[in-house]
Amino acid sequence: MEGQDFESFSKNEMMYFAIVKNVEIIGEAAYMLTNEFRDTHSDVEWRDIISMRHVLVHGYYQISKEEVWDTAKNNLPPLKTQIEQYLSEMEQQ
Repeated sequence: MEGQDFESFSKNEMMYFAIVKNVEIIGEAAYMLTNEFRDTHSDVEWRDIISMRHVLVHGYYQISKEEVWDTAKNNLPPLKTQIEQYLSEMEQQ
């Protein structure tokens, strides 16, 4: 999405569906984490991530492009940073 604005994003169906699919994958991965991991890493909004995945998979007709754009631009970058930090911590153990 680098260099994209909302207008170009909203017109690019391939990009839109690629992002939707990747958010679904992130949600499924969050769902597969143990409760213990999610509880000990409570700074991440795991329920929101999992809920977003459920809506995308089961209620995709309810999601607006604005919501997907907002998630991709504002929520995914900090989540990526947090996950990278968790992975680094796990490698050091």
